[in-house]
Amino acid sequence: MKTRRRIPVVIFLSILLTLLISACSTGGAATPEPTPAAESSTSTFVSATGVVIPSRWTMLSIPTSGVVETVVGKENQVFKTGDVLLRLKGKAAQEAAISAAEVAQLAAQRKLDNLSKDHNTVRAAAQLRLADAVKALDKAQEKREAKNYKRADTAIIDRARADLILAEDEFKKANDLWAYYQDRDENDITRAGVLSMFSAARLARDKAVWNLNYLESLPDDMEVAQAEGSLVVAKAELEEAQRQWDKVKNGPDPEDVKQLEGELQNATKQLEAARSALADLELKAPFDGTTSKISIREGEWVNPGQTAMLLADLSKLQVETTDLNEIDVARIREGAPAEITFDAVPDVKVSGVVEKIAACSSEGSGVNYTVTISMQDWPEKLRWGMTAFVDIKVEE
Repeated sequence: MKTRRRIPVVIFLSILLTLLISACSTGGAATPEPTPAAESSTSTFVSATGVVIPSRWTMLSIPTSGVVETVVGKENQVFKTGDVLLRLKGKAAQEAAISAAEVAQLAAQRKLDNLSKDHNTVRAAAQLRLADAVKALDKAQEKREAKNYKRADTAIIDRARADLILAEDEFKKANDLWAYYQDRDENDITRAGVLSMFSAARLARDKAVWNLNYLESLPDDMEVAQAEGSLVVAKAELEEAQRQWDKVKNGPDPEDVKQLEGELQNATKQLEAARSALADLELKAPFDGTTSKISIREGEWVNPGQTAMLLADLSKLQVETTDLNEIDVARIREGAPAEITFDAVPDVKVSGVVEKIAACSSEGSGVNYTVTISMQDWPEKLRWGMTAFVDIKVEE
């Protein structure tokens, strides 16, 4: 620790005069009383070595891998916020991906819009399906119920029985006529006509017999099974129609809305990702500054996180201490004045103010704390990285 104590001129002359009088006095002479010393100032300084740094600087890297297409500018060139510093190849492919994502987003939005727009049609179709399902179930239930009885009611059976009587009468007449002509030559025209009439009468009688027997009998197991199957299908259709109606009767189907909203959200994220990927092909200046160092060249392959260049705001310089120990740092405060000198410009002394005191000690040998000191002004020849010597005023 270096501590400087400055003695006022009045005090210094008083002490010097006392020493001279004491040296010139004779042995028997009375010793003069010393002049009371004036109160000394309690102002002291702590000193430290530091380094000149910009007020703002950063090591820039590109977030994606690729081949460097263009490096804009050179070292020590000034850029504004948002200026492109370098660009990777692949812009055309990323622009195509953006276009595809925009189309997908538009399609997803249209489908979602149409879901509400077409709701009345969908609702009407669901309502019609429900009504048809109710009718189909009623019909299937009737058919299944009918399988528990004869195939027809009494009126139909009576009619079938009457049809049989008439058919048997016609058959009898045809049979009698046929008996008269059946012995004629097979090529006889009259015989052929009677045979045709006889055959038709016999078929009509047989059909009437079969029909009456069918109507008077109970359904067989196959018919019952078919009726049961039709009834089960009708019930299932009614349940499904009811579910669909319940979904759309008060608005679009919530499941459809959720699905289409998910598709739209995904399309939007895909578009954002494509735009981000395009933006990642360019490295832009995050603030106004100077490219102090460029670490890559055009045509070079770079990886994510690889240092590309060093950007610094050299419009404002400051000093950071490198060896201020824990004892001295405890004696200073933010806002304290300081005086700064430099090895590179020894004839210049700059005034400064303690801007920030590190909350944690810095790494390295010893327990040292970094203190940042802003400068009101600095010499034109001062550069980033030059050595500085700092005296910080302490009030004890």
